[in-house]
Amino acid sequence: MKKVFAGILTAAMAVSLLPAAMLTQASAADYKVAMICDSSISDGGWGAACYNAMVDAAGQMGWDYEVTDSIAQDEYYNSIVSYCMLGYNMIYAPGNQYTDAVLQAAEEYPDIAFALLNGGEGTPAQAVNGNVTSLLPNATQIGWIAGALAGLMSKSGTIAFIGGMELDTTLAKYAGYTEAAQYVAGLDGKEIKVLDPVYAGSFNDSNKGIEFAKAMMDEGADVFFGDASAVDSGARQAIDEANTAAGAISVYDIGQPSDILGQNECVIGSQVTDNSSLVRLSMEAVENGTFGGEVIYGTLQNGALSAGKLNADLVPEDVQTRYAEFIQQMIDEKFMAE
Repeated sequence: MKKVFAGILTAAMAVSLLPAAMLTQASAADYKVAMICDSSISDGGWGAACYNAMVDAAGQMGWDYEVTDSIAQDEYYNSIVSYCMLGYNMIYAPGNQYTDAVLQAAEEYPDIAFALLNGGEGTPAQAVNGNVTSLLPNATQIGWIAGALAGLMSKSGTIAFIGGMELDTTLAKYAGYTEAAQYVAGLDGKEIKVLDPVYAGSFNDSNKGIEFAKAMMDEGADVFFGDASAVDSGARQAIDEANTAAGAISVYDIGQPSDILGQNECVIGSQVTDNSSLVRLSMEAVENGTFGGEVIYGTLQNGALSAGKLNADLVPEDVQTRYAEFIQQMIDEKFMAE
């Protein structure tokens, strides 16, 4: 259902002349959700996973949906407002970077619901009309899921992290990745060096990912994790090329937020976030008239977070067993408890 957005604004201007009540009254089959995204929904990473989450949730709820992707930062607000003027019931913005644009639009369109994925815990309270909800997967647990695998699999003792933007959630993922990797390695008497995170300043510059991965491999990194969408795709491309040149797969990548095992030869596993469950809860709240002013959390405990399948050809059986034990410890809230 991806469509080019040109021409919508003209139609939106006409719709905006209708009374606000007409824009918000809808039967169950007439509810509509729109997503904006600064990365591509075909990136095989964050953009694709967030789009699929909306599609899955909309399918379960019987909502119509639309998306505008690959938009520049200075177009966040205009893209959101265009959908507001067309009478969409909910705007889904998948990232903390959209916070300012969401809060501005939410103030101007009090009858529309705004679901902000990775929104801050304090963001809903900033919405003067109470029509913003943060959907917040536990960033520390996301880092743990990847970090435990990285700590078990690194042979060089050096691992890497690539970010799109220096967001609070990205920093928390890096911190969790670091502490989990060092913890599991320490149990075996090993030390893990985590390179300083690098940031592309965007989520769609795959060439930056290639550049970063090459430089970090030169520093000895043999396991990568990222929070950078298409930038991560570029990194995996560089890793695959390096492994091919070396004649063996010795540098690995851990994907997120969907299970991407098989997408690249270097992928040994994935951290999986079921954002569709969070989006669906938002849609239910819209229909029930209870939306807004809260944080909906996603954790290992409620099933919104999980570890994906492991590459059995690259991850030894004993490591698979130990990793599963660590994941269970996280679920039981006993990880790093000693």
